[in-house]
Amino acid sequence: MSDYETTTEIIYDAEQKLDATVWDYITGGAETETSIRRNREAIEGLAFRARILRNVASIDASTTLLGTRLRLPYILAPVGGLQGVTAGGAAAQVQGACEFGTLPVVSSVSQPSLEESAAAAAGDKWFQLYVRGDIDWIRAIVDRARAAGYGALVITADTAIYSNRERQKLNRFVPAGRRDVAGEDFQAALDWEMLDRISEFAGMPLIVKGIQSAEDAELALEHGVAAVWVSNHGGRQLDHAIGSLDVLPEVVAVVHGRVPVIVDGGFMRGTDILKAIAVGATAVAAGRMHAWALGAGGVPALVRMLELVENEVLTSMGLLGVTSLKQLNSSYLRRADASIGRGAFPLLERLVKAAAPPAG
Repeated sequence: MSDYETTTEIIYDAEQKLDATVWDYITGGAETETSIRRNREAIEGLAFRARILRNVASIDASTTLLGTRLRLPYILAPVGGLQGVTAGGAAAQVQGACEFGTLPVVSSVSQPSLEESAAAAAGDKWFQLYVRGDIDWIRAIVDRARAAGYGALVITADTAIYSNRERQKLNRFVPAGRRDVAGEDFQAALDWEMLDRISEFAGMPLIVKGIQSAEDAELALEHGVAAVWVSNHGGRQLDHAIGSLDVLPEVVAVVHGRVPVIVDGGFMRGTDILKAIAVGATAVAAGRMHAWALGAGGVPALVRMLELVENEVLTSMGLLGVTSLKQLNSSYLRRADASIGRGAFPLLERLVKAAAPPAG
């Protein structure tokens, strides 16, 4: 895996190796996929104001999130059905994250079991839950997660109704987490009162994932969450949503440092991460990126992907004139024309063309 010199090569290998239906499941979004594009446009619509003639001989990109030391402010978001991406499933996600030195968030709809995934590697890890049962069902699974050693509980709150994902429908593909699903009426009924009931017995920090407005960020704080997670589900739920990085400033303003702020939604390069940190995020979460890496080559490819992103972060920090994440703030950013952006991997097409058989 050390042969990978760019993340673009990893994405290319993932597309070549994965079944087309699995690739579309990871890569696609809801309906017109406008939310996916807006996530990227929000990132590409910010430009850097670099500072020069600063001593950047020693740069530290580490941070701390709810007591966990992170080598990089880039955690691995929960991804359902990882067993269809790589043989190890969520256990491979845990192994790669812990080997590198970041935090895996294990999905409740990925295999192997939450206990097996937790035991896959030593290190801190969080558990994500889709509410698909009554309060007794929730209590039982939370008790299992706590006993398995997970350090926090992440409640995904933006899936009251499963979205219209046309790529999956065109492929007639049903993800593993959607097969024989029961209890979706409970998922649709999840509200702040239910969150309070879960908090009473969780026995670990509670995080709400799916915040898309300042109003809900304030409500989350009023209900005692340990962290606020800004997310539009990677553009996979509500189509035509605001890009996550465009939502982030209003959430950061409301939170005002009271709890950590996590954000996901199209953050794929080192510069993407630094923009989010400069706006006020504590950490950025990767979903598609780590799923692609696992599809390209399992745990070794995941670790290599994180190493490459880390190099991008360190390089960009030095060129910005900062040596720690704490030095970043909005003074390093300016609005820019997002229309000139070419996406996170503009050279992917070059690799595809190079591998194509000659015409005729």
